[in-house]
Amino acid sequence: MISQTLTLSTEDSVQIHPTAIVHPKAQIGDDVAIGPYSLIGEHVRIGRGTQLMSHVNVEGWTDIGERCQIYPFASIGTAPQHLQYKGEPTRVVIEHDAILREYVTVNRGTVFGGGVTSIGPHNFLMAYVHVAHDCVLGAHIIMANAATLAGHITVGDHAIIGGLSGIHQYVQIGSHVMIGGCSAVGRDVPPFMRAAGGYRAHLYGLNSIGLKRQGFTHERISALKQAYELLFRSGLMMVDAIKRTRDEFKGQPDVQQVVDFVEGTKRGICRSVGVGQEEDESAAG
Repeated sequence: MISQTLTLSTEDSVQIHPTAIVHPKAQIGDDVAIGPYSLIGEHVRIGRGTQLMSHVNVEGWTDIGERCQIYPFASIGTAPQHLQYKGEPTRVVIEHDAILREYVTVNRGTVFGGGVTSIGPHNFLMAYVHVAHDCVLGAHIIMANAATLAGHITVGDHAIIGGLSGIHQYVQIGSHVMIGGCSAVGRDVPPFMRAAGGYRAHLYGLNSIGLKRQGFTHERISALKQAYELLFRSGLMMVDAIKRTRDEFKGQPDVQQVVDFVEGTKRGICRSVGVGQEEDESAAG
């Protein structure tokens, strides 16, 4: 079994521990290391330079990109936890330079949900994170320990999801969002915002610190803060607040992105806390 697996690489640079079980039809790239007691299934493809530390289970129709690091007891590509799943060949795709720490679980997609669970490049999933079927994650996302995504969730680039948080199915998390730890998120969170709350998450203004770290200028952040006040604190009906925001912030692509997100929501947007509460809630990030 091991000698057959080694021939799948174009070079003799694959390191497979003798206790690992790798299906002879699995496609293993150059410089891949597969640690002790790992299990690699028939339809798995692993890109160049990826490391599976030990006791890693990868099954189903799973593609793992280059230079990923997957830590002990992670389970990738298992069947979705959905009663309508009947064994269809749905997929998991993990792009390059992702880090999946201990006990991370990623389920493959469902036919009715698009068929693919997708994790973009440079994502960092800490221990015990769960990514359910049909989730789509962008790039440079951090999910802290035991954060959980239910099915059909989208997460934008550079989002941070705090530890022990739970995100309801079909929720959309915008780019550059900060979700505080131990939050229960049942509605959509627009781009650039902070949200937190143990029973139901609320918006706590702009993710200003995160935006500064990403190089956003003072002018961009100021425009987003003003738009936040207009959209969520003005007391206007949402349809009127959206129209006024579009008119007042023409030429501001960040603000237009927020407005487009709010207009496109299907689950509704997390409500904002009252004026003066933001700074009192350090849990919001």
